[in-house]
Amino acid sequence: MTSSIGNAVFFLLLLAVCCVTSTLACDPNGAKFGYIGSVGPAHWGTLSPNFTQCAKGTSQSPIDIWTAGAVYNPALQPLHRDYTVANGTLVDNVFNIGVRFDGGGGNVTIDGKAYRLEQLHWHSPSEHTINGQRFPLELHMVHASDDGNVTVVAMLYRFGRPDPFFLQIQDKLVALYAEGCDAEKGVPVPAGVVSLWPLRLHSHAYYRYVGSFTTPPCTENVVWNVLAQAREMTVDQAAAVMAPLEKAYRRNNRPTQPMNGRVVQVYRFLP
Repeated sequence: MTSSIGNAVFFLLLLAVCCVTSTLACDPNGAKFGYIGSVGPAHWGTLSPNFTQCAKGTSQSPIDIWTAGAVYNPALQPLHRDYTVANGTLVDNVFNIGVRFDGGGGNVTIDGKAYRLEQLHWHSPSEHTINGQRFPLELHMVHASDDGNVTVVAMLYRFGRPDPFFLQIQDKLVALYAEGCDAEKGVPVPAGVVSLWPLRLHSHAYYRYVGSFTTPPCTENVVWNVLAQAREMTVDQAAAVMAPLEKAYRRNNRPTQPMNGRVVQVYRFLP
């Protein structure tokens, strides 16, 4: 308990001493987006010609997953996730904190196709909801296939025991935060070799649907796999992963989007 309190105090001190900048996330053409006010999600579609899908798309993410309406599909396969260890780089993307795997972080197989893990990042609070319930944090593991298709494995977190994957990068987050205090945007920080084994747990049931990226340009035809069982992390860990971001981005969840007739499928492991 003493250690937990100490960590919380330490991150509060970091928040107090770091400078405050006015950086906004932007696309390559300079259009800025955020999560509040005139650059918030309700306005994304008008901020840039590249962002029109955010307003006009019909298969947008995130969504509220209504479990009673999810359709069991016996043809769905388990999430075969071939993650081991990989060199990671911790990155402040302005609108979220992520870990990039330049050499790939392993693969997930969807419908017989291999998708390579490119990066993962966090949103707080969660973007997807389950029966209207929002969780403190959501992790997105973004994968790409050789032919350019994208699939995301999403994990919802509630407060509880320490998350073992997060423990590997917690000290590096402090370094990333320190960089952000001296620069308009945090300089990438090598995370070293991290084990991705803990992220393979709790995948005996998941929800699948077709949606989009949850940040501009809101590109569609993304295959989403939302794990049904929530994971756990401590309050301190959740605070630490948001701490390097500017205040306006520490609440970086896009509101849930209309279903527009889409169907959510569910996979359950049946022994």
